[in-house]
Amino acid sequence: MIPTLTPDSRRRFLRSVALGSAALWSVPGLYAEQLQQTPAQTEGPFYPKSLPLDTDNDLLVVNDALTPAAGVVTYVSGRILDSRGDPVRNALVEIWQCDDHGVYLHPGSDNGANRDRNFQGFGRFLTGSSGEYLFRTIRPVPYPGRTPHIHYKIKRGGKDLLTTQCYIKGHPGNPKDGVWSGIQDPKLRELVTVDFAPLPGAKAGELAARFDVVLGVTPEA
Repeated sequence: MIPTLTPDSRRRFLRSVALGSAALWSVPGLYAEQLQQTPAQTEGPFYPKSLPLDTDNDLLVVNDALTPAAGVVTYVSGRILDSRGDPVRNALVEIWQCDDHGVYLHPGSDNGANRDRNFQGFGRFLTGSSGEYLFRTIRPVPYPGRTPHIHYKIKRGGKDLLTTQCYIKGHPGNPKDGVWSGIQDPKLRELVTVDFAPLPGAKAGELAARFDVVLGVTPEA
């Protein structure tokens, strides 16, 4: 069951998770030896035609609704880094994905009549000095023709810097997926394929995934 949070408590909780994530993962020298750019991937056909009114980083609750979305609660976090491995401040991180029924927030998505109206489907997060981002969403699910994935777009100063996708490590659908397998270098595929593991201390089966994004350029300040 998804925990019920008031709007204020939800914001406080997400901030506390973000701070804890930054402390855990901001390891000096982590990228000092080798840094590879995150592979670019197709945007796909389901980037929202019209953005929802609610575009915050909690995709499980639309505005201040009391009914949460269906699915396995998952906290997706990471850092946005430049080509030197330095954190990128003021990077706008956008994610979008299908709901637990395999339906996107897009009029062209299949099975649209069954869309989960309680799932936001799209979210944004603006990074601070640590380059950290955080979203509360659901574990991605497969739909016909695609393995589970979350779409990412990184922007800064109104410019698109990178579009990519994040996949579940070990999912049996990955090798059959043309977009995932289209990354021919196994080491580069690893950069977009991450563990969705139980969140330490969670009591309701929540998961956590860590996805750092490395840009191929150093954005201007």
